[in-house]
Amino acid sequence: MKGKFILTSIVTAGFITALWADTPKPPSRIFDETEAQRAERMAWWRHDRFGMFIHFGLYAVPGRHEWVQSIEKIDTETYGRKYMPRFNPDLYDARKWARTAKAAGMKYAVLTTKHHEGFCMWDTKTTDYKITNTEFGRDVVREFVDAFRAEGLKVGFYFSIMDWHHPDYTVDFPHPLFGKIEGDKKAAVAKLNANRNMDRYRKYMFEQVHELLTGYGRIDIIWYDYTPKGEFGKTWQDWNAVELLKLTRKHQPQCLVDSRLDLMESEDGWDFVTPEQCKPAAWPTVRGKEVPWETCQTFSGSWGYHRDENTWKSLPQLIELLADTVSKGGNLILNVGPTARGEFDWRAMERLEGFARWMHFNSRSIYGCTRAPEDFAAPNGTVLTYNPKQETLYLHLVNYPMGFLPLDFYGKVKYAQFLHDGSEIAVRNPVARHGQQGDLKPVGGLVLPMQKPNVSVPVIEIFLR
Repeated sequence: MKGKFILTSIVTAGFITALWADTPKPPSRIFDETEAQRAERMAWWRHDRFGMFIHFGLYAVPGRHEWVQSIEKIDTETYGRKYMPRFNPDLYDARKWARTAKAAGMKYAVLTTKHHEGFCMWDTKTTDYKITNTEFGRDVVREFVDAFRAEGLKVGFYFSIMDWHHPDYTVDFPHPLFGKIEGDKKAAVAKLNANRNMDRYRKYMFEQVHELLTGYGRIDIIWYDYTPKGEFGKTWQDWNAVELLKLTRKHQPQCLVDSRLDLMESEDGWDFVTPEQCKPAAWPTVRGKEVPWETCQTFSGSWGYHRDENTWKSLPQLIELLADTVSKGGNLILNVGPTARGEFDWRAMERLEGFARWMHFNSRSIYGCTRAPEDFAAPNGTVLTYNPKQETLYLHLVNYPMGFLPLDFYGKVKYAQFLHDGSEIAVRNPVARHGQQGDLKPVGGLVLPMQKPNVSVPVIEIFLR
């Protein structure tokens, strides 16, 4: 992920698709897939709503952020020489990871096969800079795919199109060597890139992608990351992104592809947009049209394992984030950064176990749900999701009310119950109260127990007339 660098092409309620007017645009259409075919290909993803991101790589060894090489301006030789011999995730158990994700209610998972540092988590033939050349010696990607498929989960690959390790990858502003520049940046970058050749790097990158697309069976998601723009950045042409996408579709025609190849100007150069570390205020749009979207989020402030990072979100915050995302028609992919020993951080496990308890009772409010129809407004302190097939509403009580919850649409409620135990909740029609005066008007709504149920975020299931 981007760490301290913000992808400026993403905004809360929409997407800026061309920051640089002089950049040639990609073709408006790349494939001949119809909208109906695209909708069918994406149907499982739009139903499942909840996935796991796993950022696992060499950066787990320093344990100071997945961008540690860039942040601390560490050159490739020093970085690899220091950390590769120490990377031995001997406690890695992909089956345990998969069972944990499934129990937490996640329906798909995306693993970092290669992050910006260039270290490969599979047994690639393109480089010696890979997990099978460590003391650990095993193909992490292979074990991930086999284990998650065995649990019935969809599998996806994250692949960084940046690569700070490859000698032909030209230095841009996120590159560790860029941070060392003093004085005239333009002249310094030109000097650093004098003997680098992006044609050779692209050939290397395409070979790696080919291995991943053809060596592990069906892949459900390809998550490419990312295209930094600017004077010292890159565009879709630098990645030959159109051909990369065609390669992807050739070998995995059913897979979903994110929006970070800088092909937003193409109608079909992406399947879903990816606001990062933010809660969109509304359903994101592209050129005025609401589009499929997935917010990628962390439990804390880092994607890779960060031992000393302490801005961890609470379980109720995370549940609200999931419900809020679904209420705007989106997906949530929530990230875990395993330790250098190959296990999930204990703080992540606490929250995943909390999700397991909550989703055991409340998953009906997430799977197959989306934004409620316009005539149903969520009361203050709640999040409202809707299952269109069942015509059922789900009120997530983020702030638990004291005995009564006013509802503007009380007259449309046929029956209401707590989702965690199926117990009835009475619907109260408006009645004037003793001492009613002035402009105060009687209101209708739901009668709740004064004491909050022993659930992180209680959910009310509402059946409509």
